[in-house]
Amino acid sequence: MSLLNAVVQGIALGGLYALFATGLSLAFGVMRFVNLAHGDLAVLAAYLILSVATALGASPWVALPIVLVVGGAVGYGAQTAVLNRTLGADPMPSILVTFGLGVVIQNALLEKYSVSQQRLDIGGLVTDSVSVGSLAVGTLPLIILATAVVLLGVLELVLRHTRFGRAFRATAEDSRTAQLMGIDDRAIYGAAMAISFGTVALAGFFVGSRTSFSPLVGPALLLFGFEAVVIGGIGSLWGTLLGGVVLGVSQTVANELAIGWDLLAGHAVFLAVLLLRPNGLLGKGAA
Repeated sequence: MSLLNAVVQGIALGGLYALFATGLSLAFGVMRFVNLAHGDLAVLAAYLILSVATALGASPWVALPIVLVVGGAVGYGAQTAVLNRTLGADPMPSILVTFGLGVVIQNALLEKYSVSQQRLDIGGLVTDSVSVGSLAVGTLPLIILATAVVLLGVLELVLRHTRFGRAFRATAEDSRTAQLMGIDDRAIYGAAMAISFGTVALAGFFVGSRTSFSPLVGPALLLFGFEAVVIGGIGSLWGTLLGGVVLGVSQTVANELAIGWDLLAGHAVFLAVLLLRPNGLLGKGAA
């Protein structure tokens, strides 16, 4: 029964990893853009929510929509004003720019908040649980998993059944041909980064609610996000969820079998998928 509980907890944890991976998957799938500041952006969002909630004297739930809107606007502005200039056949400019951005964010947060641990106080929801037979599953992890499923479902519907979605997919497939058809690829890139910044802000909120955070945890979050993307398959939204679940389950089951082996097991699964199925579990092979 303890092993079954570990699997259930891992599935719930996978929802959080999927939220992180969504923005990475969109940015790379549409623009071939590698954002090394993704984890630091999540931490920045958590601190912004903490600061806004403190300033308003309100719950972090009240501050969340404010930071989501700001995150989306900043993502669109950053992409159209700066990051579009780094795009091209060579990924190195985007890698260097986002690496530098991550360093700046880390040091700015250290200067403002110091290295001490913080946490978003969302009340008793953190300790509440739902009983399923003899299993007890945390309410917050279930909310996070449900949020990931709903978010990915909405994105899938938008990309498959709207004019914007068709332009989005066309740009991802062949940006030059899309331009010839009258699609503004730079605006599409801006929208992709706005969604990426918004989803990572949401992920930062849930991380800050679920566990303590500090300015230095961004790189670890980035690693989990990349592993979920690669395991699931780059360019597949539902693959992002599957990758997050596989990563989460491998960690919780390994920790149940041998305490302290969770991270190693997750990395081992990532390497196994990379070796045996480089395109990911649901990814498409190159034509």
